[in-house]
Amino acid sequence: MAENKKKQNPNKNDQKKNKGLKGPGGKHQYTFYWIVLAALFGFWLFSSQSGGLFGGPPTIDYSEFRNQITSGNVEKVVIQGEQVTGDLKEATRLKAAENDTTHYQSFNTYLPSFGDDKLMSMLEEQEVKVETRPKSDFNWWTVLLWGLPLIFLIMIGFQFFRQMRMQGQNMFKIGESKAKLQDAETVNTTFDDVAGLEGAKTELQEVVSFLKDPEQFDSLGGELPRGLLMVGPPGTGKTLLARAVAGEAGVPFFTITGSDFMEMFVGVGAKRVRDMFNKAKEKEPAIIFIDEIDSIGRKRGAGLGGGHDEREQTLNQLLSELDGFEKNEGVVVMAATNRPDILDKALLRPGRFDRQITVHLPTQEHREQILEIHSQNKKISDDVDMEEIARSTPGFSGADLQNLLNEAALIAARYKRKAIEQQDIDQARDKVMMGLKREGIRLTDHEKKLLAYHEAGHAIVAAVLPNTDPIHKVTVIPRGQAMGVTMQMPDKEKYLYEKKYMLDRMAVMMGGRAAENLIFDTATSGAENDLKQIRKLARKMVLDWGMSDKFNNIAFGSQREQVFLGEQMGSSKEYSENTAREVDEEVLRILKEAYDRAMTAITEHRGILDKLADELIEHEEVSGKKVMEWLNGSAEKEETAETEESDQEKAKNETKLKENEEPADEEE
Repeated sequence: MAENKKKQNPNKNDQKKNKGLKGPGGKHQYTFYWIVLAALFGFWLFSSQSGGLFGGPPTIDYSEFRNQITSGNVEKVVIQGEQVTGDLKEATRLKAAENDTTHYQSFNTYLPSFGDDKLMSMLEEQEVKVETRPKSDFNWWTVLLWGLPLIFLIMIGFQFFRQMRMQGQNMFKIGESKAKLQDAETVNTTFDDVAGLEGAKTELQEVVSFLKDPEQFDSLGGELPRGLLMVGPPGTGKTLLARAVAGEAGVPFFTITGSDFMEMFVGVGAKRVRDMFNKAKEKEPAIIFIDEIDSIGRKRGAGLGGGHDEREQTLNQLLSELDGFEKNEGVVVMAATNRPDILDKALLRPGRFDRQITVHLPTQEHREQILEIHSQNKKISDDVDMEEIARSTPGFSGADLQNLLNEAALIAARYKRKAIEQQDIDQARDKVMMGLKREGIRLTDHEKKLLAYHEAGHAIVAAVLPNTDPIHKVTVIPRGQAMGVTMQMPDKEKYLYEKKYMLDRMAVMMGGRAAENLIFDTATSGAENDLKQIRKLARKMVLDWGMSDKFNNIAFGSQREQVFLGEQMGSSKEYSENTAREVDEEVLRILKEAYDRAMTAITEHRGILDKLADELIEHEEVSGKKVMEWLNGSAEKEETAETEESDQEKAKNETKLKENEEPADEEE
């Protein structure tokens, strides 16, 4: 798998290198501006008029110039208009500042505006070489000073015009499809890379066979399925199955998400749908895969705000392309969603999405296969048991299992291990299921004791009652939103839940509150989540599952749809107010019985409860195996004590019988 991914992107580094070299956002967009700034900086460095760092001779006062002539230190002057430059015979210190030790030999000055009639006589008297040049009106500094802003304005206008032109071109291209064509040679995913999902793969294999050899089905009068809708929870492998179909069929494969059709302009999405199908028909047989189709396939005219013109027009065009006036042959549309309940009915009828494939969460066997696939590119220690990991991760999807192994690899790297060990996977599982450890929490001794007894109450009830899942771990380490956790792991997958299991489960939830009342005669806020969960469970037992004594075998149902997802705003109860009162009373009765059962269990095993709480206070974590050993050891002691008592009573009875029999023998 890793080698295939490397082969798919051989030019990835080249693309990164070339990124930004072209287009309005490229590297060389402002090259001209940098050149102009560099020219200005250079002009400042070497300009005598600007006082640059490496400029010409310094400018001296005119009186200083006359003093130098009078002292006979001027060798040559050049007069150009009002500017006078020249050279001295000997270097002289600048008098601009007293502490300035800079000397100059060349100078620059300007003639006064009122003129100096004696200047030429003074120069002739000192035999100074005089050179005159005509006055020039051209000045580079003036040109740059006035020309550069004009050049900048021209460049800004050109750039603005260029962007406007590109936006205009994009306006004409806004209706083009954003579907990406995947090269059949680069898609190397096959059904062998998908663990489990045998039923889904069988359905999809028929589509692959049709695309490869349509004549086999045409001879029997079979038609190519127009649409396949994959439904399932997030992370179960719907997109992976689509890639596997593309890899198996070897035909052009277009991928797009539902949100890519949506724009602020009405009609753009419909145009993109038409363009996408036209491109697919040019390369038929072909596959179009639309991910998250619920973003455009929602029920029309539903919700608080009524309809959505752009989305509904896009959906109408998609319905027409799937099964409209013109036949759609050679193009199979695959779609994926985790919200099939909000899709429009017209999208789900035969002739549109002919097949609906449900992608379930993997079973324990399939989870083990998924772990084997994702562990191929990782260094796994020999002590890692994939079967045990699969058993301890019920409800995990394929994406969750991949994330689990990735977290384990990061933890192993953190501890600088050479391979992923079982403890790394256990730590990663706790992190994924319960959240990160909450650092910096400082509990008082009383709070620690309350928390320890609360979790110990859950654990004791779970260990004592017969229809509960085995205890995996009891911890008072704060993780995520929970201050402590009693983790239970089922021995095998459960698809149906019996009433006795639900009652024992509710008793386990009440175990924490019962322990608080028994030991401290109080109640804490730590039982908030337990109480909310048990109330929901009890109401479902009464209203939905018909598991109550008073309403046995009756399901009233409860409408809890969300109005923003296209459901009705108001929902009426299907039972009277009197029945609602009786339902509440039945729920209260179930909750009270669960509490009483929990209180009875922890009262009968008070010694183990105290022992477990002390162990949690000291070590913060206790394995379920140790809890069961304590309970089994206590049970064995009770059986031994009962056996000894019965033996003693039996011996006493035999002694009494012997005493009664001996006097009778003497009388005889």
